[in-house]
This record gives sequence, structure tokens and C-alpha cells, in this order.
Amino acid sequence: MELGKGQKIPLNENFLTIKFQRPDSALEIDTAAFLTQSNGKVAGDEDFIFYGNARHNSGAVTHKDDDSIEIDLSRIPRHVEKISLTATIYDADKRRQNFSMIRGAALKIFGARGELATFPLESFSVETAIVLGEIYRYKGAWKFNATGAGFSGGLAALCNNFGIDVKDAQPPAPPPEPERPKINMRRERTSTRREKITIPPPPPPREEPPPPKKVELRKGQKVNLVKKGSSLGEIVINLNWSQPPQKSGFFSRFTNRGIDLDLACLFELKNGNIGAVQALGNHFGALDYEPYISLDGDDRTGAVASGETIRVNGKFADKIRRILIYTFIYQGAANWEEAKGVVTVNCPGSPELIVRMDEYGSKKHTCAIALLENVGGTFSVEKVVEFFDDSEQMDRAFDWGLRWTVGRKD
Repeated sequence: MELGKGQKIPLNENFLTIKFQRPDSALEIDTAAFLTQSNGKVAGDEDFIFYGNARHNSGAVTHKDDDSIEIDLSRIPRHVEKISLTATIYDADKRRQNFSMIRGAALKIFGARGELATFPLESFSVETAIVLGEIYRYKGAWKFNATGAGFSGGLAALCNNFGIDVKDAQPPAPPPEPERPKINMRRERTSTRREKITIPPPPPPREEPPPPKKVELRKGQKVNLVKKGSSLGEIVINLNWSQPPQKSGFFSRFTNRGIDLDLACLFELKNGNIGAVQALGNHFGALDYEPYISLDGDDRTGAVASGETIRVNGKFADKIRRILIYTFIYQGAANWEEAKGVVTVNCPGSPELIVRMDEYGSKKHTCAIALLENVGGTFSVEKVVEFFDDSEQMDRAFDWGLRWTVGRKD
């Protein structure tokens, strides 16, 4: 069975072998498995299985020398709800490497009788780590989710995402340099004339390429915002959209209603508080106290050049667990293709992230656009672009837990 991104299948065998296969490449790839609880975090370092901790103490997960991972689902401890399978590039930043340099890679799942499924991995761009797939419990059974989500920051970013603190880890000391052979500096004189020796000038220093100014995210792709110093700067999230062409004639007053998109977000703080920031109900939020998120205003026409903007106070990033950016059509037909909605995420020191609402055809009125999740005091930004009938249905899909009532702006 060949899987597409986001596809889920049941796992009917207990003993599995997972392999990350790719054409020959100079990149050094390391695989790993994170055994996480219901909160998405590991219970301890022993639940991180990689080449340095090759076997789980339960015997359920084993990392092999060929980078394959063997899993016995019948021995998974009860506290483990999910096994995230990952791949990272060793020393990627130093070597200036990322997963855009690999083509034709795939994740393969084998059972007792042979290959069960293949998940071809799409081309990536700046990512140095990938969550290949997830094995998770569902109503007492095990299923597989073809994830294919990319991270920047390599293994350290992945570890922080799954609750392992690696900020104090020190790299191993480099091996001692081999002793240089002694060079005979004595020149044999064959004449009384002294030879002229020319020493070439040193090569010019290699210029570092500038970081990309803009990154357009693909669906499911994650990129971490850059944290400079002790805190993030202000995160500015902007929504812009277009109006359909206006028609003339007698019926124009009935058909020229335009599209009123509202930018909004759900938030979850680390103290357990949850809520929404949106124009409906005048819940515009606040920057300097909870929820540390504010909505600038409400553009009901789509004619305001700056669109609608949500701001997040980066000084309080450690207090925020996650933010779901979404929009809904308050007025007008659900014509997402004519709206051509674009969300940009800007943070000082990070490239501008662009999320296009480019999945057309849906008649549903609510769209989850991007998910920001706390990763070691900064945020990973993931393109979602998923449509729902209303905010309540979206809430259930992302397990937020709010109670919803019908509201109006007037």
C-alpha cells in the first residue's frame, strides 16, 4: 500500500520494522523514535530511542545499526500513547545541509510477511529534521499516520518539541589532530645564486549566504521562529484577502455583497487557560497580560490595505503552549478561490513565513490556517489550511475544549 501525506491505516501486526530508505547520498541521516504520553511529551530520557540509547527498557522498541527501528506493539508500556518516528541530518547546520538535497526518499513499514506500506516523502526545503510518521493508540488499537512534517533546528529542536531538554548538552570533544610529518626545510645549494620562493596569498574568506527573506510553507511543513537573546520579539500575523469582481445591473444590489473574512485565533496557556481572540463578542485580547495576544481591528470590507492583524507578545512566549490561527466568513458566500487569502507571520530575526489558503472548492465557512506550538521558548509554525463547518467543529478537531454560542458583531 502506498500512503499519501496525512493518510492513516490500522496496524494489524504486533511486530514491525520501520526503515527510512533513500538513494545514495553524502548526507549522514540518523533515525530515532520518541515514545510520548497523551500530552505529546516523553515521560523521561529513556523514552527517546536512538543510536545512543538503542533499546527501550521494556524491550518494545529497538534502534538497529542500519538505522531501522524494530517495534513490538504488544510490549509498549501503558503510559505511551504515540511513537513518533524521526530522521535528522547529522551536523546539518555546520555542514550547510538540509533535506532539500535528498530526492526519492520513502518510509517503509514491514511486518512478519513482508512490506505493509510505503510512504513516499515529498521534497523539503530548509528542514534539517523530519517527523516521518506516528504510530498511535486509537480505541484500544494501533494505527499509523503518514506525517512527513519538517523541522528546522535538527535533533535539538526535535528533542525540545518532545520534552527532552538538550540546551546544556555538550558536543563530544573532537579527536586529536594527527601529527604532521616533518618537512625537511634544508635546501641543497647547487649554485651560489639564491632561489626566489613565492608564497601564494591566502584564499579570501568564504562568504556566508544570507538567510532566506521569505519561506512559503507547504501543508504540514513546520518552521521554527528564530529566538535571539532571552526572548522573542513581537510576532505579527497578518491576513489579507481579495474581493470578487463587482457586477453591474439591476440585480447587483443583491449579488455584490463582498466577502467579510475575520482573522481570529484559539489560545492555550501553560497554566491551563484557554480561549479565543476574535472580533465576535469583542474578544480583542491584550498584549501585556493574559492571553498576551491581541487583534488589531476588524476589516469588514477587505478594502483595508493592511488587512487584519494578530500580535503575539514574544516576551511571554514561555507562558503560551499553542495558538491556532483561523479565519471564518462572517458575510458573503464561501468562495475561497476568489478571496485568495494569504497569511504572513513576521518575527524579528526570522524569515517571513507565508501561508496561502490555496485549497479551493470547499463551501465550509471556517478555515484553520496555521498552528503555532511552543518549542523550547520559541514557536514552530505549521501550515494547516483545513476547512470546517463552524468554529465548534474546528475546536473538536484540535481538542481545544471551548463552549461555543452563536454571536453577532452588531
